[in-house]
Amino acid sequence: MSLPSTGLPRAPFAPGGAFELDPERARKLLDVALAHGGDAADLFAEYTIGASLVLEEGIVKSASRGVSVGVGIRVQRGFAAGYAFTEDLEWEALVHAARTAAQIARGEARGAVAVSERTHPERYRVEVPSIVVPGPAKRDLLLEADRAARAADSRVQRVEASLNESVRELLIATSDGRFVRDVQPMLRFGLRAIVEADGRRQSGSSGGGGRSGMEYFAQPGKGAGDHAREAVRVAVAMLDAREAPAGEMEVVLGPGDAGILLHEAVGHGLEADFNRKGVSNYSGRIGKPVASELCTVVDRGDIDHGRGSINVDDEGNVPGSTTLIEGGTLRGYLHDALSAQHFGLAPTGNGRRESFRSAPMPRMTNTLLLAGPHDPEEILRSVKRGIFARRFGGGQVDIASGDFVFSLSEAYLIEDGKITAPVKDVNLVGNGPDALSKVTMLGTDLEISDGIWTCGKEGQSVPVGVGCPTIKISSMTVGGTAVHGR
Repeated sequence: MSLPSTGLPRAPFAPGGAFELDPERARKLLDVALAHGGDAADLFAEYTIGASLVLEEGIVKSASRGVSVGVGIRVQRGFAAGYAFTEDLEWEALVHAARTAAQIARGEARGAVAVSERTHPERYRVEVPSIVVPGPAKRDLLLEADRAARAADSRVQRVEASLNESVRELLIATSDGRFVRDVQPMLRFGLRAIVEADGRRQSGSSGGGGRSGMEYFAQPGKGAGDHAREAVRVAVAMLDAREAPAGEMEVVLGPGDAGILLHEAVGHGLEADFNRKGVSNYSGRIGKPVASELCTVVDRGDIDHGRGSINVDDEGNVPGSTTLIEGGTLRGYLHDALSAQHFGLAPTGNGRRESFRSAPMPRMTNTLLLAGPHDPEEILRSVKRGIFARRFGGGQVDIASGDFVFSLSEAYLIEDGKITAPVKDVNLVGNGPDALSKVTMLGTDLEISDGIWTCGKEGQSVPVGVGCPTIKISSMTVGGTAVHGR
């Protein structure tokens, strides 16, 4: 059986599949899971088709395609959980997994309530998932990007382009009666260009995607050639980069990608499991000021086709827009079912997991710092000397303290209110809450980064989105190799 208009095979546990799981069969498995007591149980079935294509120097260097399928069953007892999964969908194997998870519990059988199918919003419907498009068409797309990069500048020496895609079909059933299905497409395109001149080499990259099909590339500025030219632009710009200054100075963060600093340095500390355990810098601070009054931070799983968007989380809850910080004041955390129970609140729809092999935990979806009142050009004009951070590379953060170090892949000096020379080897060193408290200007130009980011936590990776407007931070430590002021 195929999904309407897509040509994709349905999951084996879907209606009509060889191992169909309907609400009644799901309830029976949950009954087995609760046979020794426990507070709650849930079932998570997943079928994922994934593929990737990598082009280097005009040649397809690798192509892969794979399928993953399995079921995970969790039993909750207090704040402890038993979890088991199986890749065998035969009924006996599912029952064995349920009994294994049930070993966490001791007591009388509880049984699940009647399980009934629920509907949910559709935030990423696509007519034709990219994964069903023939390979030659996707190869031609990567070749188009390769040609565009080489045509953009004669100094281009090497081009690497890739396309990663998947479709993930889910079924979630819970002992309190929820039964939901979802089909999640994902597309990610990336291109890296290396340029060389006078013995100097620099690289630049660009990419994007989201919960979209091949129609992604038809959007303005998001074609394969557009990304190729942007990657070359970055590489060429950084060819003449100076050594970065070092010391305390004003920093302006560009819109969009700079949201990754917010995600890492602030967002993780607002995930409720860290606060339930009291190890976050934000623990016990609801209702207290934690940032500049200009700052309002939200997590939104409901953005159409966003990389971090979900119709339902991996516990069957529908996410919306969760306000975390409002006008500088901490308003709440991101919750899964367990942390919500601890705080006596409803889940926010942020229970996420990498796959059926893992239990869910509170995770971000699309985390945004909302726009402020200032014109972006006005923000730049207000800086006598500082750093403009346009693109971010890797980083490290201590969740307990909020301390971070981030490298910049594209950065410029700001001198007398104007962006001037590119600078290289720039690191931003600071503390998340401290940095937010030093936000003195916030642009009107909120931008959501194109779909490239993946978040890791406790060994699990999930796709996320980030976004922010232009941000002025009055003082931040810039790590560089030149003496500040020269």
